[in-house]
Amino acid sequence: MALTYRTESDYQIPNLTLPAEDAVPLGKYGRLRKRHLKHHNPIAYTTLLTTCTLNQHLAEIDRTANERMERIITQMAEQQGVTEHLKAADQMTWVGMMNNIKQAAEEIILNEQVYTR
Repeated sequence: MALTYRTESDYQIPNLTLPAEDAVPLGKYGRLRKRHLKHHNPIAYTTLLTTCTLNQHLAEIDRTANERMERIITQMAEQQGVTEHLKAADQMTWVGMMNNIKQAAEEIILNEQVYTR
C-alpha cells in the first residue's frame, strides 16, 4: 500500500480516505440518531465513522425503532380498548386516542433508542 501526498504550504499531507460504505437509506429514527451523535456525542460519531460502521449502526437503530414503535402502538391500543369496533362507532374518539398512543410511543422510542448513549 503506497501512500501519496499532497503539498499544502510547506507541508506534505498524506491523501487518506475511508473505504466506501454501502449506502443505506435511513428513515426518521436513523437520521435523528445521526444528528444526536454528531452534536451531543462527537467521539462516538467519529469512532463509528472511522471504523466504517456508522451506516450499519444507524440502519439498525432505524429498523429496531420502527419495529418497537409498531409493537408499542399495538400493545397500548389493546390495553386502552382502541379497537376496530370503536373506529366504526366513533371515529373522532378513535383518532384522538390513536394520536395520543402514537405520541406516547414516539416519546418512548426517542428516549430509549435515539437519544441514549
